Amino acid sequence: MNLEYLNLGEVLNSLRVYKRIEMVDLADNVCSVEDLILFEKGKKYPTLEQLASFADKLNVELNYFFDFSYTSHFNYVKNVFNLIDHYKKQRNYMAISNIIKTEKNNPIFLHASNRQYLLWHEGICSFYLEKNKVLAIQLLRDAIKLTNPSMQNLTESEIDILASIAIIEKDDNNYNEAINLFEEAIKNIDQLPYLIDSKIRIKILYSYAQVLTKVGEYLDSITFCKFGIQTCIDNEVSYQFADLHYQIGENYIKMGNIDSGIEYMNKASFLFETYEDHEYADLVKNEKKKLLGSLTY
Repeated sequence: MNLEYLNLGEVLNSLRVYKRIEMVDLADNVCSVEDLILFEKGKKYPTLEQLASFADKLNVELNYFFDFSYTSHFNYVKNVFNLIDHYKKQRNYMAISNIIKTEKNNPIFLHASNRQYLLWHEGICSFYLEKNKVLAIQLLRDAIKLTNPSMQNLTESEIDILASIAIIEKDDNNYNEAINLFEEAIKNIDQLPYLIDSKIRIKILYSYAQVLTKVGEYLDSITFCKFGIQTCIDNEVSYQFADLHYQIGENYIKMGNIDSGIEYMNKASFLFETYEDHEYADLVKNEKKKLLGSLTY
């Protein structure tokens, strides 16, 4: 077992201090005091036999070290991911990029799924910060291949990364490729026995609907928006609930069904106000004026 990826030194030091055991006593017949100092500083790693001896002297089970270390690491990784998600909602890609640069060589993130998450967001940053679409898509595909070299029968997290590729194609106005990728993502979602995070489906449905609007497929866009709204209701989530209403409104206005369009736009604005997202509420009102002003009678 490789102990280098566990913060055993921190756990060992905290437990020794808590138990009020001197370093010389804990090290006795196990290792030198100098070695124990290095263990506690994380500059050297004990063998399993040494760790078992420490556990006996500290009156804890050997598993205590591993359970505590894994929990600590899990919480750290989770906090980093939550911070990245927070900045992603704000479209603060510079902040995300700085986090990735700080953490990418951290041993905690060498596990495939953790490395995949960082690589995924490195790809996103490459597009939105550096405008390097080729590198961005390569990084995203590499991220999927970390856990699925064949890129077949994708898992939930892999589908989420595929959706990011589709969104990049959408934002680069490559609508046909975006449509193909969104359809592939939807197909993979439908093959999953169970979807843990319903927001992945909602995000894909909304982004797919946006592309369909761009290519003039307004009725199809409305259909997928309504599917997204129902998914929100069924799973009791508000994620992109207002955005989906806005998209339906935009479609109706572009089809010439002004009354329905205004109704959905007003719903979207009301929902954003309810979420206290006043910036997006104002944006909806402005976009509604632009759409109505662009109509020719």
